Amino acid sequence: MEQKKHILVVDDHSEIRDLLGKYLGQHGYEVSLADGGRKMHKVLENQSVDLVVLDVMMPEEDGLSLCRSLKEQGGPPVIMLTALGEEADTIVGLEMGADDYVSKPFSPRELLARIKAVLRRLEHLPSPLRKQTEVSKKAFSGWMLDLHQQQLEREDGLLVPLSTAEFRLLEVFLGHPRKVLSRDQLLDMTKGREALPFDRSIDNQVSRLRKKIEPDPKNPSLVKTVWGGGYSFTAEVSEP
Repeated sequence: MEQKKHILVVDDHSEIRDLLGKYLGQHGYEVSLADGGRKMHKVLENQSVDLVVLDVMMPEEDGLSLCRSLKEQGGPPVIMLTALGEEADTIVGLEMGADDYVSKPFSPRELLARIKAVLRRLEHLPSPLRKQTEVSKKAFSGWMLDLHQQQLEREDGLLVPLSTAEFRLLEVFLGHPRKVLSRDQLLDMTKGREALPFDRSIDNQVSRLRKKIEPDPKNPSLVKTVWGGGYSFTAEVSEP
């Protein structure tokens, strides 16, 4: 059975959140709701999310800033919700990496169509690691990564949640064991873009991933830093 796509709706208006949560749930999606950036980041840290629906106008941190941080961290695709006539917000949002936008007021049916279109485009993008005859699981150093379910399982059966960015990064490492990968290469493989000057998003992702898979994150043995080069995944990888 195909796993449900997971949509995260971020909007400070409870009526809109609840409406979209119910509507998208009725159309076969798993849905999480967040009233702002703090809750959004909490969901992304603990669960794999396929797409974020993000409102521009929010009281604490606005949606444009949140969109930028999502893209810098290699997060999931974003559909922005913008006020009708706010063309500047729409342009800035697209420049920051938003995949699409919907102007308020909107019908849930229109948003659903945009969600399907964005997810469909992503499915047709080539994966850096997997072909159509892809392997479903990869094992390393007492861990098992399910590439279909995007689940990481320890040998004692404990499931460790991965964010979308962490999953992509680990997937790339498992596809290139014992090879030195530069930050530029890792960004290209996980996000499809080159590194910008002073871009430290890969370093931040590596740090978070180490905390989940390393016996001692402060003295990493699986993901090694190669000074002047990037990172190297040192464990032996097998396909059970």
